[in-house]
Amino acid sequence: MLLTDTQHAVLSLIAERIEADGLPPSQAEIASALGFRSLRAAQYHLEALEAAGAIERLPGRARGIRLRVPVAGRQPELPFAKAQAPDDVLRLPILGRVAAGGPIGSGADAGSDDTLAIDRGLFRPSPDYLLRVEGDSMRDEGILHGDLVGVQRTALARSGQIVVARIDEEITIKRLETSAQGIRLLPCNAGYAPIVVPADADFAVEGLYCGLLRPNPGTRR
Repeated sequence: MLLTDTQHAVLSLIAERIEADGLPPSQAEIASALGFRSLRAAQYHLEALEAAGAIERLPGRARGIRLRVPVAGRQPELPFAKAQAPDDVLRLPILGRVAAGGPIGSGADAGSDDTLAIDRGLFRPSPDYLLRVEGDSMRDEGILHGDLVGVQRTALARSGQIVVARIDEEITIKRLETSAQGIRLLPCNAGYAPIVVPADADFAVEGLYCGLLRPNPGTRR
């Protein structure tokens, strides 16, 4: 299926925002950035991209857009069915588990010999390792129990980004909120309360969430 110039622009905008901010733009942001007169125009182009296999949309999510193809310049046809060269394959270690609930101990430090070979274009930015999610506190961002999340090692993150964070040797994945009042780690599930990081806690951002892989239901642990 061929994409129009506008649909290429929408796809590029989604990729740029995920790479820069760690999350996709909303329909309102797409409409504003590309000069659409209505949200319906943005929705129309998202529907076309989904039909083409370029993105996946998660129902009921304000930013429920996931890239399904690499975006590198203008590509005339979808889907991108190419044999993978060695440089296109990313081998990632599965280092352990991360809480999507209350924090759990020994998450990113739990050693593992497991590695997974994936298409390098599946994640933006490129991750350094994978962690297996335990819990459902990030459900409304489409991060579910049993998913493998890609994590880029970094101690730097902006307020609003989804991070893997350590609080006194416990690891959790949440949305970071920083303000004059301090640091909070926000769940994306109304059934969970924010985690307020005490001023005297040993706190650090361990990495930035890059995306996820979803195992088949029969392989979830």
